[in-house]
Amino acid sequence: MKVYQINYDLRKQRNYDELYKKIKAYGTWCRPLKSCWIIVSEKTAPQIRDDLRQVMDNDDGLLVTRLQQDAAWVNLDSDKDKSMTDWLKKYIGAAS
Repeated sequence: MKVYQINYDLRKQRNYDELYKKIKAYGTWCRPLKSCWIIVSEKTAPQIRDDLRQVMDNDDGLLVTRLQQDAAWVNLDSDKDKSMTDWLKKYIGAAS
Protein backbone atom coordinates (compact mmCIF):
# COMPACT_ATOMS: atom_id res chain seq x y z
CA MET A 1 0.00 0.00 0.00
CA LYS A 2 1.10 3.55 -0.75
CA VAL A 3 0.79 6.52 1.61
CA TYR A 4 -0.38 9.90 0.30
CA GLN A 5 -0.64 13.35 1.80
CA ILE A 6 -3.63 15.44 0.72
CA ASN A 7 -3.48 19.21 1.14
CA TYR A 8 -6.15 21.62 0.01
CA ASP A 9 -7.09 25.27 -0.05
CA LEU A 10 -10.88 25.56 0.10
CA ARG A 11 -11.42 29.05 -1.19
CA LYS A 12 -15.14 29.41 -0.46
CA GLN A 13 -16.86 29.04 2.87
CA ARG A 14 -19.29 26.17 2.48
CA ASN A 15 -20.02 22.71 3.78
CA TYR A 16 -17.23 20.36 2.73
CA ASP A 17 -18.62 17.26 4.48
CA GLU A 18 -18.73 15.39 1.15
CA LEU A 19 -15.00 15.96 0.68
CA TYR A 20 -14.27 14.70 4.18
CA LYS A 21 -16.48 11.64 3.60
CA LYS A 22 -14.64 10.86 0.36
CA ILE A 23 -11.26 11.09 2.07
CA LYS A 24 -12.42 8.92 4.98
CA ALA A 25 -13.78 6.36 2.49
CA TYR A 26 -10.20 5.39 1.68
CA GLY A 27 -10.36 3.56 5.00
CA THR A 28 -6.97 4.19 6.56
CA TRP A 29 -6.46 7.89 7.21
CA CYS A 30 -5.41 10.52 9.70
CA ARG A 31 -5.88 14.29 9.78
CA PRO A 32 -2.78 15.81 11.39
CA LEU A 33 -3.66 19.41 10.47
CA LYS A 34 -6.87 21.23 9.49
CA SER A 35 -6.29 21.12 5.73
CA CYS A 36 -4.00 18.10 5.62
CA TRP A 37 -4.95 14.42 5.52
CA ILE A 38 -2.79 11.34 5.12
CA ILE A 39 -4.32 8.23 3.56
CA VAL A 40 -3.24 4.73 2.60
CA SER A 41 -4.35 3.60 -0.86
CA GLU A 42 -3.40 1.47 -3.86
CA LYS A 43 -4.57 4.27 -6.18
CA THR A 44 -2.21 6.71 -7.90
CA ALA A 45 -1.97 10.39 -6.98
CA PRO A 46 -3.83 11.47 -10.16
CA GLN A 47 -6.63 8.97 -9.41
CA ILE A 48 -7.02 10.32 -5.88
CA ARG A 49 -6.95 13.92 -7.17
CA ASP A 50 -9.66 13.16 -9.74
CA ASP A 51 -11.78 11.37 -7.14
CA LEU A 52 -11.65 14.28 -4.68
CA ARG A 53 -12.20 16.98 -7.33
CA GLN A 54 -15.70 15.60 -7.88
CA VAL A 55 -16.82 17.16 -4.59
CA MET A 56 -14.73 20.35 -4.63
CA ASP A 57 -15.36 23.75 -6.18
CA ASN A 58 -13.55 24.51 -9.45
CA ASP A 59 -11.34 27.15 -7.83
CA ASP A 60 -10.30 25.06 -4.79
CA GLY A 61 -6.63 24.08 -4.64
CA LEU A 62 -5.60 20.46 -4.16
CA LEU A 63 -2.21 18.75 -3.78
CA VAL A 64 -1.83 14.96 -3.53
CA THR A 65 1.71 13.76 -2.80
CA ARG A 66 3.02 10.24 -2.26
CA LEU A 67 4.98 10.00 0.99
CA GLN A 68 8.11 7.94 1.50
CA GLN A 69 9.92 7.02 4.71
CA ASP A 70 11.50 10.38 5.45
CA ALA A 71 9.20 12.56 7.53
CA ALA A 72 9.24 14.83 10.56
CA TRP A 73 6.53 16.67 12.49
CA VAL A 74 5.75 18.72 15.56
CA ASN A 75 2.61 20.05 17.31
CA LEU A 76 0.04 18.15 15.29
CA ASP A 77 -3.67 18.75 15.86
CA SER A 78 -5.33 16.20 18.15
CA ASP A 79 -2.07 14.50 19.16
CA LYS A 80 -2.33 14.95 22.92
CA ASP A 81 -2.03 11.20 23.55
CA LYS A 82 0.51 10.66 20.73
CA SER A 83 -1.92 8.45 18.75
CA MET A 84 -1.34 10.60 15.66
CA THR A 85 2.42 10.18 16.05
CA ASP A 86 1.99 6.42 16.44
CA TRP A 87 -0.17 6.31 13.28
CA LEU A 88 2.41 8.27 11.28
CA LYS A 89 5.27 6.08 12.47
CA LYS A 90 3.31 2.97 11.50
CA TYR A 91 2.46 4.10 7.96
CA ILE A 92 5.32 6.44 7.03
CA GLY A 93 8.22 5.20 9.11
CA ALA A 94 10.63 6.54 11.66
CA ALA A 95 10.47 10.26 12.26
CA SER A 96 11.25 12.90 14.81
